[in-house]
Amino acid sequence: MRMNLLVEHVLRTAQEKDLWSAHDTIIVAVSGGPDSVALLHVMHEVSQHHTPLNLVCAHVHHGFRAESDEESELVRAAAKELNIPFEMESLDIPAYMKQSGKGPEEAARDKRYEFLFKKAEAYGAKSIAVGHHADDQAETVLLHLLRGSGPSGLSGMKFKRSLKNVELIRPLLRIYKTDLVEVCKNGGYAYAIDNSNLQTEYRRNAIRLNVLPYLGQYNGQITQSLNQLSSIVAGEDDYVELAAEEAYRELVQQKDGRFTVAVPSFLGLHVALQRRLIKLILNYMSVNSEITDFSKVESIRQGFVQIHATTWSRDLGGGITCIREYDVVTFMPQPLEKRLSYTYRLDTVVQELRVNEIGKVLRMISRPRGDSAILKEEIQGHEALFDADQLVFPLTLRSRQDGDTMKVMGLGGSKKVKDLLIDEKIPPSMRQCIPMIVDGCNNMLWIPGIRRSIHAAIGSQTTSVLHMSLEEIVVEQSP
Repeated sequence: MRMNLLVEHVLRTAQEKDLWSAHDTIIVAVSGGPDSVALLHVMHEVSQHHTPLNLVCAHVHHGFRAESDEESELVRAAAKELNIPFEMESLDIPAYMKQSGKGPEEAARDKRYEFLFKKAEAYGAKSIAVGHHADDQAETVLLHLLRGSGPSGLSGMKFKRSLKNVELIRPLLRIYKTDLVEVCKNGGYAYAIDNSNLQTEYRRNAIRLNVLPYLGQYNGQITQSLNQLSSIVAGEDDYVELAAEEAYRELVQQKDGRFTVAVPSFLGLHVALQRRLIKLILNYMSVNSEITDFSKVESIRQGFVQIHATTWSRDLGGGITCIREYDVVTFMPQPLEKRLSYTYRLDTVVQELRVNEIGKVLRMISRPRGDSAILKEEIQGHEALFDADQLVFPLTLRSRQDGDTMKVMGLGGSKKVKDLLIDEKIPPSMRQCIPMIVDGCNNMLWIPGIRRSIHAAIGSQTTSVLHMSLEEIVVEQSP
């Protein structure tokens, strides 16, 4: 392939995928191999003769091999010849491997991208260009297939991906390596050969050197077929992702870090959207890919669709818990065993008591019985009236405790608070957020929004009325 044809291919890809705009600053990652050397030269051609770009050549000295010094000088010379700023960093990958416990490939990749993003920030770059090509894409798709990946994995690497406010772009993703090597040879561009690419103990090398040639016996166009699969699946994956985002906007409620979904609405989705919606929620909550693996996603989905069990819980790891309570499933960023506990003592009537643990405020107003207006007002579930003279102080506002009971007004006996909450279909995860108000004799007076007791009831002998209400704390917005 000639350089002019390579540039035309890259320009078409850049326009289709919106890889850059005029005057963008782009960090070009150059290892010294033929892929990245070709990338540096094609980006230079684009910037000089087609779209003005500000390029920076970035190189990492991994310190693995004796040839690393020569490769660094090769890249430095190429950047100097093209009059492109050159940035290099020497990394102690073996030390990082020991510290992190990661293998050489993963450790090198982590530190390499850390350096590239650091340089992107320093130069105010919009993007980082890397030299991944069509053969890399085929290897990636096959690796993901062997791991049991879903559509997102089989779509392979993306032409453009946003990370840390910088776009990672792959202008060569439709070009095969043989063409890139040919461009380097025809142009007289010096490049290095990394002999570690021949070591099959690395999984990607084994795929390239052993698996793909073996499959090639049955399909002489196996690399092209895998790239075609990637292209088809990528388009369909994007479509399903958009549908999942629309379902998220319609069905998911988010408040205080909790994501809730109504079971009937979820069951109306196609199974593909059900899985994708769960994964989308988990992705919003965590960057840990283990949380979004198929087994966990499918376990949650089965929890949605099961008919008989109305409550269940799943510890998903990473500090995330998923629970089903009646017809609502909630994802929350807290361990399952965490239990809310709070206690406030009231020695006398107070105008306002903020209960920050549950985001509520208790208000108390004492009025003489002669003020009959209060008795004529419609009392809501979050309000209650008491005979102030019969109340035994101190009152206590606290979280629910095991064994709590109440003598319910109109029931003619006592009932467990737990049963009252179940009758009202209060989700278990929300029961600790409903306060209990007890008097100085430890009698349960009132469960706001649920029931009030027979104690301190207003009667014909009442002379003073205490009006209590529990309301949301209103956060005032700054002007």
